[in-house]
Amino acid sequence: MTTAKDIMHTGAQWIPAHETLDRAAQLMREHNVGALPISASGEQDRMIGILTDRDIVLGCVALGHDPSRVTAGDLAQGTPRWIDAGAGVDQVLEEMQSHRIRRLPVVENKKLIGMISEADLAQHLSEDQIALWVERVYAPS
Repeated sequence: MTTAKDIMHTGAQWIPAHETLDRAAQLMREHNVGALPISASGEQDRMIGILTDRDIVLGCVALGHDPSRVTAGDLAQGTPRWIDAGAGVDQVLEEMQSHRIRRLPVVENKKLIGMISEADLAQHLSEDQIALWVERVYAPS
């Protein structure tokens, strides 16, 4: 059985809630990623959200706010979703489809070990699986 750990990319980078969005953008560029899990201030392993490049643009820049004054924690909202490293691909797809998310942190022994993105799915799924995932995640509500 193919698992979340098999299809994820490793090296997911945390951003502390107190860090500014300009620093988040720098980390995204350095690590060539479009999303960073947000950790509670002082608690590296407790995820309070996920910050995406889109969040920075729509939740800060497009509103005329200064990204050097807005923190990752300011944009953290909702309940962060994650998947256990041993979960099967069907579980990964169900989690992403049911919550309409495009990136999913992978956790093993309560530690973040990686992230599953659209690119990871494209590399590991059949065309039929990808088509169904796209339809369910991107279809209008």
